[in-house]
Amino acid sequence: MRRFPRGAVAVAVALLVAGCGGSSGRSGNEGKGSGSPAPPAPGSSTPVSPAALPSSLTAQHLDWRRCNATGRSAAPGDDWRCATLRAPLDWSEPGGETIGLALIRARATGGDRIGSMLFNFGGPGGSGVSTMPYFSATVSALHARYDLVSWDPRGVGASEGVRCRDDRATEAAEAVDTTPDSPAEENAYLQDAAGFGKGCQKAAGPLLAHVSTTDTARDMDLMRQVLGDERMHYFGISYGTELGGVYAHLFPKRVGRLVLDAVVDPAAGTVGHAQNQARGFQRALDDYLKSTGQDPARGSRKIADLLKRLDAEPLPTSSGRKLNQTLATTGIILPLYSESSWPRLTSALKSAEKGDGSELLALADAYDDRDSSGHYGTTSHSQRAISCLDDRQRPTPAETRRRLPEFERISPVFGDFLGWDTAGWCHAWPVPGQFDTPEVSAPGAAPILLVGNTGDPATPYEGARRMADELGRGVGVELTWKGEGHGAYGNGSDCVDSTVNAYLLHGTVPKDGKVCS
Repeated sequence: MRRFPRGAVAVAVALLVAGCGGSSGRSGNEGKGSGSPAPPAPGSSTPVSPAALPSSLTAQHLDWRRCNATGRSAAPGDDWRCATLRAPLDWSEPGGETIGLALIRARATGGDRIGSMLFNFGGPGGSGVSTMPYFSATVSALHARYDLVSWDPRGVGASEGVRCRDDRATEAAEAVDTTPDSPAEENAYLQDAAGFGKGCQKAAGPLLAHVSTTDTARDMDLMRQVLGDERMHYFGISYGTELGGVYAHLFPKRVGRLVLDAVVDPAAGTVGHAQNQARGFQRALDDYLKSTGQDPARGSRKIADLLKRLDAEPLPTSSGRKLNQTLATTGIILPLYSESSWPRLTSALKSAEKGDGSELLALADAYDDRDSSGHYGTTSHSQRAISCLDDRQRPTPAETRRRLPEFERISPVFGDFLGWDTAGWCHAWPVPGQFDTPEVSAPGAAPILLVGNTGDPATPYEGARRMADELGRGVGVELTWKGEGHGAYGNGSDCVDSTVNAYLLHGTVPKDGKVCS
């Protein structure tokens, strides 16, 4: 989820937009495992006991009011209310300057209320305020006993959201070759990356050093206290599983019922994460090719050849813009998030082979959050700010070039793209990274349900087992679904949904290793 996965729901919305023929990012930090933190960077957060928080924060009153429209999302229905939570800008100085965090809530519909359930839909950088209403139908069974609550994490959307460049500069950057083949292309790629970081620093100012996953996990515990819950009940998807693991590590005794779906590998560093994604997307592409009666190796070579041709000569589209290699790769990635969108990929690839890049461009625009007027969303800006503050591993271009053959062996289609991403994503980032891998060990925590999907392209299935190992004995309980697409809950498995619901609604912990087919 560095360049690609965002969150199951956000991707579903992008697929809906693309499927309707509209034009509308890449995303996420798949996660990296337990490990020793770097010495705190100047201005970075350091551990703070909840007891050190002033009552002005823990006893604050939330003024819940009817929600307004946000960005391109219409105002949600009458059941939803929005409020602003004040949280410390710098958690090492909890009595200092504060920032506002945007929250959304719909009260439990039944009489036997358990408490609040917080949702994070992935990214990092995804807006919970705009996504939660879309997801409410999927979790209607949970809504009977839980208040459904989500928020825009710090640096996202209505919570001091970061915008690092304008629409014109974003569109111009689409011409930058993200798999450089010459010194000149490599220099342009790295200059663009450095320029993006400078834009973030100018726009965000001091906030840029305080948008880490650890900061957000501490925000979550403040939410728990202000919402009046003794324990944290939480549903994290994609990157949200890393956030949930970090929360459990910081506050193991506050863990209530936590579900982590589409689980990231918390033990993977920057390169390992990118290789995991290369495997996951290639695995999903192979499954797609098999479903269309093609030999995966031959079909992958055909797609790789198409991308190579686009690197040399982009395709025309009906919009007048060009489909280049990077946009085509993004357009191929998007439908792999959901098996129901595979026919859309078939049509787009056929059109591209005939010389028309319009369909692949529409898919790429949906993922890049570009609308028909040329306006881009800022999810990818927030995602980069958060993940680069989390991650202190910054592979050099030379190191990346040495590793490219390994990436290409893992995936002939996505390997070079994800390999180069390790060098460019946080290149010359203006704020030091905090960790090699996040600490998620949570001894003494209540059981946490981990849901892994064997066909998940963005957070490969193996991550659930590694998260269980890192959480510690007796904490992580693994549930496997033999399915396709990003995430498992709400994707068509009655077995998965009923198991998750029994855990969240009744506290029924399934047997570790249960498999749903």
